Amino acid sequence: MRVVVALGGNALLRRGQELNAENQRGNIRVAAVELAAVNANHELVIAHGNGPQVGLLALMDAAYSPAHPFPLDILGAETGGMIGYMIEQELGNVIPTADHIVTVLTQTLVDPEDPAFDNPSKPVGPVYDLQEAQRLRADKGWAVAPDGEFYRRVVPSPLPQAIIEIEAIRMLVEHGIVVICAGGGGIPTAYDEQGKLHGVEAVIDKDLASGLLARDLNADMFIMLTDVPNVFEAFGSPSQRAIRRAHPDFLEAEAFAAGSMGPKVAAACQFARATGKTSAIGQLSDLSGIMQGDAGTLITCEHHGIVYCD
Repeated sequence: MRVVVALGGNALLRRGQELNAENQRGNIRVAAVELAAVNANHELVIAHGNGPQVGLLALMDAAYSPAHPFPLDILGAETGGMIGYMIEQELGNVIPTADHIVTVLTQTLVDPEDPAFDNPSKPVGPVYDLQEAQRLRADKGWAVAPDGEFYRRVVPSPLPQAIIEIEAIRMLVEHGIVVICAGGGGIPTAYDEQGKLHGVEAVIDKDLASGLLARDLNADMFIMLTDVPNVFEAFGSPSQRAIRRAHPDFLEAEAFAAGSMGPKVAAACQFARATGKTSAIGQLSDLSGIMQGDAGTLITCEHHGIVYCD
């Protein structure tokens, strides 16, 4: 079975944790054990987020050269290499040495006319309190938005249209190689009027890009791992209920936060409809149970309505 697993930010950095190499490596080491169990019996493709990492690089770059900061596409490429290296190393330490792992810096095509460029919404970087967020908005001209009880910088997040390296990724997977790709949703790129490819100042949603990747690879299952065990109806309210299984039509009828669970639900529903196969959303520690259908939230067109957890 070909499985695409999209690692959420919790696999790299837990909320409130200091963003440093030691913490990232420790979290990836935990994730590698779960991923190794999938790799033992299936073709494994790994995607991952990069919001905190690309935000930190932007801060470091601004401190060094505020007049000429590196654009987000280049910072995205940097994080793809950094995070891919860590996953390669930690996963390579727990799977057979004969199993090969490759990180592919992935360019994702976007439409330069996408309305997202007029409405920044994708959180990047660390969290701030209100006072610090207001200062950064004034000093750096950033757009900031609430993230739970804190605030984060937000940037444009255009929809992914195509993955430039998809044929190379497919060839690697078909030769039994574990591929790490579409990191942070891929490096945002677009074609100019002369047909030349160039970088774009944006961050693509990791879940939507991973869903596109899973569809293009004809994956048998698409799993998004986050820091909650299930998709919840009325999340955060006294009446919240954990969802075990859902048909895309019924799940999309519910309201989910645009900056967190919304893109995951959209990507899951798109994959299930396009392929007739199962997508899932859950937490890293439940990966084996999700694979078996006993944990997480499973989205499939084979099931009518919504089934809630006991």
